[in-house]
Amino acid sequence: MRDALAQLNALGTAAVGISPDPVPAQKKFSDALHINFPLLSDGDHAVAEPYGVWGEKSLYGKKYFGIARSSFLIDEKGLVLEVWYKISPAYTVPKALAALGQG
Repeated sequence: MRDALAQLNALGTAAVGISPDPVPAQKKFSDALHINFPLLSDGDHAVAEPYGVWGEKSLYGKKYFGIARSSFLIDEKGLVLEVWYKISPAYTVPKALAALGQG
């Protein structure tokens, strides 16, 4: 998203990242990767749960709760136009551009 932000902005699209990480951790991440869009903290999962991205996961047979990396294309009225659950970062921008008629 960082590298495609100018292209997305030219299409009238903004990017926002949301994670359950606390603000200091997000700032460190943002600074390290030069993130050029807002990162919001959702520590209580008030956004993640209704959007269906907070749930049980498994790694090496160990169960835990976490975020399923997902992307949402939402219009200016708040209508969800497209949803990509468990999407790889490599596909986020191409999928968004295609949905916006640019891919």
